[in-house]
Amino acid sequence: MTDFTYKLHDDGVAVITWDVPEKSMNVLTREAFELVEGFIDDALADDNVKGVVITSGKETFAGGMDLNVLGNIRAESGDDPAPALFDFIMNGHRILRKIERAGMDPKTLKGGKPIACAIPGLCAGIGTEIALACHYRIMADTPKGRIGLPEILLGMFPGAGGTIRVVRMVGLMAAAPILLEGKMLEPNRAKGTLVDEVVAPDQLLARAKEWVLNATDADIVKPWDKKDYKMPGGAPYHPAGFMTYVGASAMINGKTKGVYPAAKALLSAAYEGALVPFDTALKVEARYFTQILNNPTSAAMIRSLFLNKEALEKGANRPAVEDQTVKKVGILGAGMMGAGIAYVSANAGIEVVLIDQAQEAADKGKAYSEGILDKGISRKKVTPEKKEQVLGRINATTDLNALAGCDLIIEAVFEDPGIKAEMTKKVEAIVGDDCIFATNTSTLPITELAKASVRPEQFIGIHFFSPVDKMMLVEIIKGKETGDRAVAKSLDYVRQIRKTPIVVNDARFFYANRCIIPYINEGIRMVGEGVNPALIENASQLLGFPVGPLQLVDETSVELGVKIAKATKAAMGDAYPDSAVDEVILWMAEQGRMGRKASAGFYDYDEKGKRTGLWAGLVDQYPQASEQPDLQEVQNRLMMAQVLEAVRALEEDVLEDIREGDVGAILGWGFAPWSGGPFSWLDMIGAERAVEICEGLANHGPRFATPALLSEMASSGATFYERFAPAAEAA
Repeated sequence: MTDFTYKLHDDGVAVITWDVPEKSMNVLTREAFELVEGFIDDALADDNVKGVVITSGKETFAGGMDLNVLGNIRAESGDDPAPALFDFIMNGHRILRKIERAGMDPKTLKGGKPIACAIPGLCAGIGTEIALACHYRIMADTPKGRIGLPEILLGMFPGAGGTIRVVRMVGLMAAAPILLEGKMLEPNRAKGTLVDEVVAPDQLLARAKEWVLNATDADIVKPWDKKDYKMPGGAPYHPAGFMTYVGASAMINGKTKGVYPAAKALLSAAYEGALVPFDTALKVEARYFTQILNNPTSAAMIRSLFLNKEALEKGANRPAVEDQTVKKVGILGAGMMGAGIAYVSANAGIEVVLIDQAQEAADKGKAYSEGILDKGISRKKVTPEKKEQVLGRINATTDLNALAGCDLIIEAVFEDPGIKAEMTKKVEAIVGDDCIFATNTSTLPITELAKASVRPEQFIGIHFFSPVDKMMLVEIIKGKETGDRAVAKSLDYVRQIRKTPIVVNDARFFYANRCIIPYINEGIRMVGEGVNPALIENASQLLGFPVGPLQLVDETSVELGVKIAKATKAAMGDAYPDSAVDEVILWMAEQGRMGRKASAGFYDYDEKGKRTGLWAGLVDQYPQASEQPDLQEVQNRLMMAQVLEAVRALEEDVLEDIREGDVGAILGWGFAPWSGGPFSWLDMIGAERAVEICEGLANHGPRFATPALLSEMASSGATFYERFAPAAEAA
């Protein structure tokens, strides 16, 4: 079987069907693209063929390019892969341009054969770029149908003509959400831009063939191939077009803070491409795309946010035990976390028992799901029938006996070891011997909590991030006695609820909080030292972090920070390293400035809860030093506070796989996505440079001492992905 097949129907329409064997989604390879070209050549040369329809044999059209292709080209090309990458891209342009011109006379623009694209469902990346090269695009009206060009989210931009074609089709202003935000559009929202027509799924192929058989010469000439073509919204040298490009440049710099080169390259390709003829514009796009593919930022983002993330979601580190699909889950505690877990579970088709001490609290927890579903209905993303089905799966009750028959328990009660131990014993007496017991804790050691269990090999930690329905990462924590089946059960459950798992070993704060708390603490510590709070916050955002450490404290609450500080100090005693941080955070709590939820924290807030600026009282209590550190020093402190903890987690075997360290950092707390994660960033700058940064920060305290592993790697010139990545991913 091949990825594409060709069949000439009796009506004279040749149908090219994309259906990659043994894959749920079509992805494009080099070999398959050559096959498409051969079929197009056959159709254009055959007098019996009146036109062509390109479609899919699956419910979706395409998920994009097989990104391993780009890695293979780099690997084949030695130290200078740019020429090979450029040639590969230009060859793709040539094939798509052949589809676009379809055999027409280059002077008269007549005699070509119409080519339509029939899109049954999801269409992304190169799939959309193939569709854009066709003369007419028809999409099936399905609930999950989406079309777009999301490459920017992976540190790239549409480089197979997508950038040039979309801008020429609709103008830069209308193209911006599609290209610069990577928005995937529902069929009817895409109509008039990426799609020409939307039809019922059972009419898709017939309607595409009908269009092909009735298309005229004029119907298949692209606007930019006509002599009277004018760019929508104006070209860059037009007054209106000029202002659009100026505004786009400002928007990109404002949103990316200069750390995402793909967005800047995309705008450059669009701007320069708009000044030259179409075929030259494709060459401009190819040059910028090659530049981005050779940028380490792009390679790191592709590896972490696509290849590594996909591998983890498919069970790269799953123990080899039988299927552990969850059928019935019991959730102890109907607060914000428990309610969120109940929603994602029920939404994934799992039967849920939601337990709380009071029926009112349990009902409130179930109502959280109803609120999300109602919002979905208002946005036409959820049907009333779907809402009824999801809510019907949630049994909100105070009766622990309702947990009988559960194959997974997730405990989400207060962060109190005594309460958790009591619930563990009560529930294990009710559920079956095979039931896995998971605790949703962000700080308490799993091995200690497991002592309350009569089956510690079936006891595990599942750490969700808040809000559960929006955050994609789930941290699975193995205690010292946790067995393989508990790990497999947790991984299978996370796959069911369509989130990304990482598996770590038990240690204080596990992995995510171990890294994020030092980031927060470093920001607070600098406030106490008299560093300008605005410098701290802006320095972090210029590194690509979504929020600064002070804003993050406000979002998670000062009260929580105080609780964690007190618990950590009690556990560590004289070894506790953060007294300087406590001075600031305890003083904030004394002032009643508990964060966003109190409309008062490190920031001020208006009556609607919107931030209005940093609180002036902060610098009154902690006057700014007359000599402020430079931006680089502040950034180094914020970055290394996290990165060094990631390295120590790997050293101490808390992390077993650096892929989980990188993916977990980006999805868990927004660690500079452009970097690919802490280990990718270290590989990007080199271990030797990282050691130099540590030495430059030595005067700030032992927390910046260089880990032995990092020192050794600097001496040997090794990289983390060369040494620690699984063999298949090492390249």
